[in-house]
Amino acid sequence: MHVVVLGAGIIGVTTAHRLMNDGHQVTVIDRQKGPAEITSFANAGLVAPGHAYAWASPKAPGLMWRSLMNGDQAIRFKPRFSIAQWRWVLAFLRQCRAENTRRNTAIKANLCLYAQRELQRTVQATGVQYDGNAGGLIYFYRQNATLVAAAKKAEMLQSQGVKIETLDRNAVLARDPGLALAANSIAGALYAVDDESGDAHLFSRALARHCALKGAEFQYDTHIRRLRLKDGKIDGVQTDKGLVQGDAYVLCLGVDSPTLARPLGIRLPIYPVRGYSVTLPITNPDKAPRLGGVDEENLLAYCPMGDRLRLTATAEISGYSIRHKPSDFAPMMARAKALFGDCADFSRPDYWVGLRPMTPTGIPIVDRSPVENLWLNTGHGHMGWTMSNGCAQILADLMAGRTPGHSNEGMRYE
Repeated sequence: MHVVVLGAGIIGVTTAHRLMNDGHQVTVIDRQKGPAEITSFANAGLVAPGHAYAWASPKAPGLMWRSLMNGDQAIRFKPRFSIAQWRWVLAFLRQCRAENTRRNTAIKANLCLYAQRELQRTVQATGVQYDGNAGGLIYFYRQNATLVAAAKKAEMLQSQGVKIETLDRNAVLARDPGLALAANSIAGALYAVDDESGDAHLFSRALARHCALKGAEFQYDTHIRRLRLKDGKIDGVQTDKGLVQGDAYVLCLGVDSPTLARPLGIRLPIYPVRGYSVTLPITNPDKAPRLGGVDEENLLAYCPMGDRLRLTATAEISGYSIRHKPSDFAPMMARAKALFGDCADFSRPDYWVGLRPMTPTGIPIVDRSPVENLWLNTGHGHMGWTMSNGCAQILADLMAGRTPGHSNEGMRYE
């Protein structure tokens, strides 16, 4: 079967790889000049079942409300004159009940654990290099009270099989001496033993090359105009360079997925959540962090990637713009410098803004669409890197008529 994959981010590339493993002919279409140039380009880099909490929680409405006056909240809401934004926000708020949070967190945690195993299987089979680090991740806290509360909350993940240990300050520094500059500020941490990290962009590029060598066709710099419908099926993808036809089609376009699907009568509850990242050159490897993690009370994620340090922050519900200026990054840069000022060159920042394709539940949509030969693998939010290989295998199993190795319960279109 000839399958046309729409999108060459981390989701599209891993989908192409798993479909090729099943013997399909694959064509991938993307408007960028190469793979993973949008959402996957400079994300946090954390492969993090140990952080698979649903964002929609009883605390989230208060955070969003306070963010209207105080911009340092974990979730920032910037209202727009947008029906799509308000529809999504209302759906998100409906998920903020405690029972929904527990259910969605359980689904996310199980999916992330499965997906991590599939990532490891991909790496073993292909040998792709991506600055991977399998030493675990550290989620540290500055106050004993918040550490105790976090350890209690982590029971939700531990009940799903995520391995999490509580570390005191000395154990944190023994695990990662690169946090020494903040030693006096750290009360302790949750250490997710099996979590990993790595560069999703490097991974996507390497896996796309692997697929191309195996016969996949990548049509870059190609803008998708619409999906052509005929007799209840997709008859082709109209692009700025002509019509691309196949037997089946997979939608992996992140925040652009709803726009392409809407003319077909398919409504996808996906809205962008804006995030900021900075990448710095590491100048003193001996003082750099060994592992990735999160400074939880400062809402700052960090990840060493070879000779680079990636910093990420903010979840901002503010529309589709990716415009930014250096002053937007000033708060996170100040916090990061206090943590890592001895190891990286803060005078050479590489700024980036990305749009996470979020569903109200935080759970992606991986399923057949109402259109017979159109499949969906989209809406992975802030966990796309973590979930990618698992969702790709689930989709490949569904398309082959196999019972998936991991259920797509909670990920179905309905």
